Amino acid sequence: MTDGVDGDATADPIADTAAAVDAAPVIEATGLRYSYPDGTTALDGVDVRIEQGERVALLGPNGAGKSTLLQLLGGLIEPDAGSVSYFGSTTDADSIRDRLSVLTQNPADYLFNPTVREDLAYGPTQQDVPQQRVDRRIEAVAERLGLTELLSKPPFRLSGGEQRRAALASALTVEPDVLLLDEPLSNVDAANRGEILDLLGELSADDVTLVTSTPDTELLPHLADRVLLLDATGSVVASGSTREILTDTELLADCNLRPPQVVRLFEGDEPVPLTVEEARRRLDQR
Repeated sequence: MTDGVDGDATADPIADTAAAVDAAPVIEATGLRYSYPDGTTALDGVDVRIEQGERVALLGPNGAGKSTLLQLLGGLIEPDAGSVSYFGSTTDADSIRDRLSVLTQNPADYLFNPTVREDLAYGPTQQDVPQQRVDRRIEAVAERLGLTELLSKPPFRLSGGEQRRAALASALTVEPDVLLLDEPLSNVDAANRGEILDLLGELSADDVTLVTSTPDTELLPHLADRVLLLDATGSVVASGSTREILTDTELLADCNLRPPQVVRLFEGDEPVPLTVEEARRRLDQR
């Protein structure tokens, strides 16, 4: 702290506590278990630790429990066993909704107002953000996601891809520190997919923590630097860098996943390129 006496070596408990909170993971889950109402096990003893500013992907085949895990991490559902804590200080996700946004697969969870503009305003308005600032946020996010011309439309009049972008925009207008995304590029056309990926890259550069669930290994290098790999039993079978996971073809096969096509084409190279851009550079060097 700067308001103390210069040269005073006495420990400051308030500063020490603040430093400890800053060093704590933004999300830490221990022993998460969850079963569906029919008794089917979705997740079986999952541990997760997410640090500030990370880009982490939950990768697994359909039915591996990725969406369920994301909802548990976001505090949307309660585990049968285990716990989730946030920022090292609370287990109540609702108390930190101004710092944590969750985007599920269903855009209707976020689009329930008469117009897209009102949906984008809903979150910051609930946080008592001044209207002028709310308007600025809406205009900036809408322009970035190609929604400016759609702000006055009813959400149900949008296409599936437009609804997906509008739902993402509504999650961003609260300016969260942590953003949990469940297959955010589903039903999004190629042009807008690039825009969303660029936007997520900008958020990451601003130290926003991104956790994304996906079954798509082709997109994974653009979404995450670290991967938690789930198998069909709802267990995390591996955790490592995106490169480590995507180049372990046997491990992916065991989870009924295929590596990106470029990895298959360049298998045996060192290091194996993960994207078309990396492969092009590799060929240019040759």
